[in-house]
Amino acid sequence: MRNYGQGFDFFKKWFDFIKPLLFLLIVLEICTFYGIIPQHIFPSPHRIAVGIIELSSSGMPPGYRLLNHFTASLIRVFVGFSAAFIVSFPLGILMGRYGIVNRYLSPIIESLRPVPPLAWLPISVLWFGLGIVSKSFLIFLGAFFPLLSNTILGASSVEKEIVEGAMTLGAKERDILLKIIIPASLPYVFTGARIGMGIGWMTLVAAELTGVKSGFGLGYMIMTARDLQRIDLVFSGMAVIGITGLLIDLLVRVFENRVLRWKSYSAIKG
Repeated sequence: MRNYGQGFDFFKKWFDFIKPLLFLLIVLEICTFYGIIPQHIFPSPHRIAVGIIELSSSGMPPGYRLLNHFTASLIRVFVGFSAAFIVSFPLGILMGRYGIVNRYLSPIIESLRPVPPLAWLPISVLWFGLGIVSKSFLIFLGAFFPLLSNTILGASSVEKEIVEGAMTLGAKERDILLKIIIPASLPYVFTGARIGMGIGWMTLVAAELTGVKSGFGLGYMIMTARDLQRIDLVFSGMAVIGITGLLIDLLVRVFENRVLRWKSYSAIKG
């Protein structure tokens, strides 16, 4: 029988989460309506909503609709984040499990991690041009280090007694990795995924704002609206970016809860 109580609790938590945002929108609408905040500085929320509709129907520049820009940006994020996960997950497991691997690779990782992804923008353009690869490379850098750091933390957090007990019972190293180290690392991996996805999304939009002069992308759309002095559409584009980031984080949370159901089960059994 389906548990409708859990679904109600989920929507209640979601509503509690967005209540401050709704309150802020109401305050902004009142302030802009009565001229407390000039609309040429900050458009009212309903103008921003109308701007989103305009971007979806007419586009910015005309003919370049919101869906086209959104799809282009989302594809770049997906490619870059997927590459970051494919590289960081096995590397993080190895560095967290084997001290010798960590000792040799940690100095390299720690020397590269403080460099902001956007600092690589000129290099990425020189290496890959202005296409999807250069943008995906920047997203890769933004997502890679949070994913790697959290995977290392998860793999190294397994208690030695558990590993030694499994080895005593005859478990091979492959079994220890697949049945102990990796499952114990998953909660940390999802935390890194949420952080990495957020950084990757911000990096993409910033890269499009600075590095894309034509084509599709939310950053390019915002820059075009700015050049045409359409501040309402600039804020509409920013709203789309914020909403998308929020929805991506929500989807990662939902996926995490589905994958890690064993955590709740273990807590009940324990």
